[in-house]
Amino acid sequence: MVLSVTKWLFGFLAVLVIVILFYAFALPRPADTTDPAIFMKDGRSLNYCDLPVLDGSGKSANDIPKAYTPDCSYTNIPMPILAECTEPLAEGVVDMRGLWLGISDGDEHLERIEQCGNRVVITAFGIIHDFRVDGTLKNGARDVGIVCNNFNSAIHFDEEGVMVFRLFDLFDTVFREMRNEQMIFTFINGNEISTKRICQYQ
Repeated sequence: MVLSVTKWLFGFLAVLVIVILFYAFALPRPADTTDPAIFMKDGRSLNYCDLPVLDGSGKSANDIPKAYTPDCSYTNIPMPILAECTEPLAEGVVDMRGLWLGISDGDEHLERIEQCGNRVVITAFGIIHDFRVDGTLKNGARDVGIVCNNFNSAIHFDEEGVMVFRLFDLFDTVFREMRNEQMIFTFINGNEISTKRICQYQ
């Protein structure tokens, strides 16, 4: 009995690993709807302390095409994707907009967060994640990971205002939250990186 259960468990795990590997490296990526203009100028040139006013006077989140990482990574910092969006943040969405710098174990953590409505774009480590914080995989981060793997997470804000990434909507992986003037990035293993707002790429 124990042996048959063990065989079944290993068989199930083997199938699961094969499915995950197929999804990660063989499944075609979504059609690229990125506005090519974001790569025509250098995003390093901007002042990221000068944030758009979200007063509804300009474009909405729906008016701007979803952006994707080019190939496996960008080489130059792209211009902001949501620069023309002035849709006020949706109910329950915490304002995390800005350019954030942190240091962990001597390694620099640098990411740019854009927001309007319930849409968020995080640009960091050569990757663009463009998603809605509605807790669905359909509208979640569907792009590439750090090893050029397919990546799909559902993202939402919990009751405490923490932005939660749920890989395949199965388990929580990373978290972002505001604590006073700092943005805290937390890994699945509990390791926290405290980041501070900076105005320009260094």
